[in-house]
Amino acid sequence: MFSQDRDQLRQVYLTAWRKAQSGEPLEPVEQQIVEVAGQHPEYQALLEQGEAALGREWLPEGGESNPFLHMALHIALQEQVSTNRPAGIRRLYQGMIAHCLGNVHEAEHRILDCLAEALWKIQRDGRAFQSKGYLKCIKRRGGGQRRRD
Repeated sequence: MFSQDRDQLRQVYLTAWRKAQSGEPLEPVEQQIVEVAGQHPEYQALLEQGEAALGREWLPEGGESNPFLHMALHIALQEQVSTNRPAGIRRLYQGMIAHCLGNVHEAEHRILDCLAEALWKIQRDGRAFQSKGYLKCIKRRGGGQRRRD
């Protein structure tokens, strides 16, 4: 799944969705993609477009969010949590879930905002990933503490 070619990466998502819809066996990464897509019904019609979805642009200036990027961020976060890298992410993830009263998807979205911001800073500044800033962002958004209702 690691590639610099945007269309090749997107094709992995399309293939996984097609295979799932036709009942074909899935590779582990394809299973992750299908699970994430299953949590986002708003993206499923796009995945069903097949090749037509490959060249589409989503421009933040127009208030658009790239569905492929969004799903990739979910998968990246799941990988971070499973390996606890950066160190402490697993505890903050669990804290965010508690903060969101057990709503895992809401918790992930709050963390994804921090991950997207960290990635944007990498692009903007041309520097390495800043783990401390990323983890601080998660803490500020409620990771590691319960919401008071």
